[in-house]
Amino acid sequence: MRSSQSAPQEVALRHRRLSATGLSTESINTIKAIEDKAEKTLLLLWDDLPPWRRDNAFIYSAYCQICPSYLHSLRSLFYLHNESVNIWWHLVGAIVAIAGSPYLYYVIRPRYDSATVSDVLVFACFIGGAVLCLGMSATFHAVLNHSQEVARWGNKLDYTGIVVLIVGSFVPALYYGFFCKPTLLTAYLCLICLLGTGCAVVSWAEQFRTSKWRPYRAMMFIGLGLSGFIPVIHGITIYGYKGLENRMSVTRIIIHGAMYIFGAALYAARWPERSFPGAFDIWGSSHQIFHMFVLLAAATHFYGMAKAFDYHHTVLGSQCLTA
Repeated sequence: MRSSQSAPQEVALRHRRLSATGLSTESINTIKAIEDKAEKTLLLLWDDLPPWRRDNAFIYSAYCQICPSYLHSLRSLFYLHNESVNIWWHLVGAIVAIAGSPYLYYVIRPRYDSATVSDVLVFACFIGGAVLCLGMSATFHAVLNHSQEVARWGNKLDYTGIVVLIVGSFVPALYYGFFCKPTLLTAYLCLICLLGTGCAVVSWAEQFRTSKWRPYRAMMFIGLGLSGFIPVIHGITIYGYKGLENRMSVTRIIIHGAMYIFGAALYAARWPERSFPGAFDIWGSSHQIFHMFVLLAAATHFYGMAKAFDYHHTVLGSQCLTA
């Protein structure tokens, strides 16, 4: 791996040398095409980056070349660099969520005569939030090498996607947990939507996306997630832990939240690359670990909501039982 700071001059020199070799025009053009393709996949070092591309000083190498071409950004999906894992973790997750949704609808819904449009809508909020979050995250990391302006907008959409996923995760949990308490259900849905809107607005501030604000970004998203413990604690006082476990899968909600918090904490601390600079440039950096925990948390939450759905339609029969 090397810097491509003098790449244009080197390419021009090689082309002149090729022309002087006496090779056929077709052969020269073939060689030039191969060289140009190789040149476009050369990776940069931290010292080669402009200020706007510098986010994590503990990642020393394997940065994509900056080129104002979406085709160039798309090609970066097919060679290895320090954003490859971030892109593919969430791209595959988004594809699985999109492809799996129709299957789940047609397989699960016929099992319960009492299933309603509301069940579909609350799951759509969660799955739709996951698709938006994972899709916008993968897109941002893929076009990060396009230009400063595109990176800026992609970053804002990335943060917005995180907010949408967190808020969307709460919708089915609150719906099944407080189905028999419509006033509380409405109040908590309004609260989480209000908090989510506030976080989204803040995340669009220019200062918010700077490296200096990295810990504050993590704390804001952690705080938004922790706000969900307010209805959880309230629900436990009403139904007890076992009762809320049946209705809302509270244990899996706690595990889901813990995964988010742990991943976000590593992201904020920039660990393990902080302790071993340059060792995790391509594999195992804090941002990649955070992406992994986002996927694991989403899968855990989905399983928990499926359990809550089962309880709601089998044991409760979609009815509010009274003593």
